[in-house]
Amino acid sequence: MSNSAFTRRELLASAAAAAAMLPVSSFAADVVPNPRGKLGLGVAPAGFGQRSRANAAAKVEMIDWAHENGYGGLESRLPPADPEAARRFRNKLETWNMRAIFDIPLPQNDAAIPAFDANVKAAAEAGAYGLHAALTQRRYEQFNDFPTFWANFESIKATVARAEPTLAKYKVRLALENHKGWRSLEQAAWMKQLGSPWVGVHFDFGNNISLCEHPTETMNNLLPCIFSAHIKDMAVELYEDGFLLSEVLLGDGLLDLKGMMKTLRGKDPNMMFDLEMITREPLKIPVYTPKYWATFDDPRSPLPGHDLAKTLDLARKGPKKPVPHTAGLSPEAALKLEDDNNRESLEWARKNLEL
Repeated sequence: MSNSAFTRRELLASAAAAAAMLPVSSFAADVVPNPRGKLGLGVAPAGFGQRSRANAAAKVEMIDWAHENGYGGLESRLPPADPEAARRFRNKLETWNMRAIFDIPLPQNDAAIPAFDANVKAAAEAGAYGLHAALTQRRYEQFNDFPTFWANFESIKATVARAEPTLAKYKVRLALENHKGWRSLEQAAWMKQLGSPWVGVHFDFGNNISLCEHPTETMNNLLPCIFSAHIKDMAVELYEDGFLLSEVLLGDGLLDLKGMMKTLRGKDPNMMFDLEMITREPLKIPVYTPKYWATFDDPRSPLPGHDLAKTLDLARKGPKKPVPHTAGLSPEAALKLEDDNNRESLEWARKNLEL
């Protein structure tokens, strides 16, 4: 990296300054709020990191910004804890024809169950569509061997089982994201074993490419359990240790977005979709290194060679268009690029996916 390039830490630390230099709402003037009766596209935090921090610095609520800029929902952190604040939040959702998903910490032990109970109750009172949790890191970076990976997986299963009675109590669904931690058959087998109508999958359209799965295969394996989704498009290209993985503008990547949406709506016509067009440097997927394969050396978690070959073939063909880059951008430029990418993706989704 050159001396002029900003690290991720520097970009995050400088985002508040950007709020003073760009308008809070920088989307196109012709963007209109989500119309009544139409299930609109929501916003996911990871795709709006710069914008969320800028809005926080300017004391603008993300739900207000999302409505102003034409979105039909949002994924947020904790729900409003105060009953009156929850009532106001729910009134906004109902008035603006929006939906909300909350990210609530799951109970790591029995002592944490009361706090989890209070948060789930608050989410229900705020009118939540459901809950979301991303419980893993990037598997190929986090673990050095299969036993450690498997122990972590078993611990996560126990945490979700501990949370399930509270979800059933308040009739609030929890959707677990495929977050570069499990191949889809592993996650699907767990969901079947758990057998709860209150626990399912938050399907990320692109994450499992990092585990050498084609997005359509991931979707089909998880389909019976999918409650909600992060919609995105992806591009891949080769680099010296494997392949690079990038979120790109909807319609510019390798995914069959129209076909996937048709399948998901066939499963649930009212499914909630959040846009997660993450504007960042491409992720390195080091499939030529021993560490990448450290958690796939057990029959309980195979990664077939033909899946690797198909993924590398996609990477060999390269992206349709140049992928986004943020290295070297000022905080102001990074915020503008993120806003522009999200606006263009929203417009594409409205024209092509009826969102």
